[in-house]
Amino acid sequence: MEAGLREVCRSVRIGKILIQRDEQTAQPKLFYCKFPEDIAQRYVLLLDPMLATGGSAIKAVEILKEQGVPEERIIFINLIAAPEGLRRFCSKFPALRVITGWIDKGLNDKAFIIPGLGDFGERRYCE
Repeated sequence: MEAGLREVCRSVRIGKILIQRDEQTAQPKLFYCKFPEDIAQRYVLLLDPMLATGGSAIKAVEILKEQGVPEERIIFINLIAAPEGLRRFCSKFPALRVITGWIDKGLNDKAFIIPGLGDFGERRYCE
């Protein structure tokens, strides 16, 4: 998603957050974050391809808020979301805007989106 953003917003400053969901507990774990020094004064586009339980996205917003970014300056953009994750995320951050490309049926017993796309990182797209 970053490459697409850079194509339409060439001068955008990019920060990075690496949060992965523990497959056993479905809980988010922060591995890395680095932001522009003035992030608290900016609008933030938070990009994540998939929103399943909402845990990783919630953790990312909490980290941004700890850096001083107001909730109303964060726009969460994703491609596919589960209704359960959207409800949880939106109830936690009512002032935050969410843009999603598709809302799938829901989550399975392992908290994966169904029908979903499988592992997003293994997918390749071509024009």
